Amino acid sequence: MSRYDYAEAACPLIDDLAGICKQEFPIDPELYTKYDVKRGLRDLNGKGVLAGLTNIGNVVASEMIDGVSVPCEGRLYYRGINVEDLVSGFAQDDRPGFEETTYLLLFGQLPNQKQLAEFQELLASLRYLPAIFTRDVIMKAPSDNMMNTLAKCVLTLYSYDSRANDISISNVLRQCMSLISLFPLISVYGYQAYHFKAGESLIIRQPKKELSLAENILYMLREDAKFTPLEAKLLDLALVLHAEHGGGNNSTFTVHVVSSSGTDTYSAIAAALGSLKGPKHGGANIKVCQMFDDLMEHVKDWEDEDELRAYLRSLLHKEGFDHLGLIYGMGHAVYSISDPRAKVFKKFVQKLSVEKGREKEYELYARVERLASEVIASERRIYKGVCANVDFYSGFVYRMLGLPEKLFTPIFAIARISGWSAHRIEELINSNKIIRPAYKAIVDSRAYVPMKDRI
Repeated sequence: MSRYDYAEAACPLIDDLAGICKQEFPIDPELYTKYDVKRGLRDLNGKGVLAGLTNIGNVVASEMIDGVSVPCEGRLYYRGINVEDLVSGFAQDDRPGFEETTYLLLFGQLPNQKQLAEFQELLASLRYLPAIFTRDVIMKAPSDNMMNTLAKCVLTLYSYDSRANDISISNVLRQCMSLISLFPLISVYGYQAYHFKAGESLIIRQPKKELSLAENILYMLREDAKFTPLEAKLLDLALVLHAEHGGGNNSTFTVHVVSSSGTDTYSAIAAALGSLKGPKHGGANIKVCQMFDDLMEHVKDWEDEDELRAYLRSLLHKEGFDHLGLIYGMGHAVYSISDPRAKVFKKFVQKLSVEKGREKEYELYARVERLASEVIASERRIYKGVCANVDFYSGFVYRMLGLPEKLFTPIFAIARISGWSAHRIEELINSNKIIRPAYKAIVDSRAYVPMKDRI
């Protein structure tokens, strides 16, 4: 019997054992209140429990008025600088902003022209994969999930680094900058390899040093290697807005936790990739796109607000789309009045929709954004407001750019590794204790039963 036959034969037994798990593992939700346990490291209002200090990113969603915390328009700061101001700065000068943003996150200050040029040149020099790596690691046994491809390649790069275990800040910075440069190559090459396996053409194109990171993604991915300035600007903006979101988001906190153990950079970043892959974190924009596909199929008149409201209510009542009761892209763990990333993005999304001749779709998105807040407020008892988050528009942008869905979450990773890298360095410099939260055991003591007496 082959191992595949054995696995198939074992399925009924595994199902029975899984049934035991489902019976023995559940914890009464009331116990979390009884013992004042902050489930998910959040309080009863959903606010994150303070677990650390950071100089890198700051998420602001409320302000104190007469001693009371009141929700406010969301603000996001990178190293103390409002992201809206950061975006306005490089948008006015009509230059790419992701490399400048990465410099800011890593070094805590905005670069001057000379420093930025040197940094861009350094990143470009690190944007190289040996041919043998591309062939043996990426091309062989390609995965249908590019996040798995990224994690596999990151862990394999450990074997190519003679100083893989050196966690001196200089070496960790070298490793992080290398990974920041390589993530676009690994993601695009991984997708091309999967594409080739499916019977399509194979395109492996070396990046150009004179192109920005965002431009290189489009250049390497597209068959004709062409892109418009607005396309590159929107992808660059997406990377900037996804680069950092404080220390408490799931993947960045993972970096802090794993880095506190003293492990190597490749293991820490691979762990973060595993976190980001989850649909509750990095895959939300795909669900937004799929939801809109379903909406467009079932709503005849996109301008009929009553028909749209009825569709949105059907989602909340678990009668439509995936029957999970969610309107994807609406709501955020921190923001309630507005997500600053969505606000910034929206201003530019409309311009791209005009270039692509998809203004009606953009208007539909904007209409649903407005109506969804109303519907959720009327249907659900919520403790705070509901706003569109950055995922609401990002998937639409990626579709207009012609990016395949399999690259949506890797694009998030390509951006967020800048923040992960800064947080890893911050943890190594400031922490001398392993992160170890406590779990309260609720199982009662019981006597050991000898084998002969077990039923």
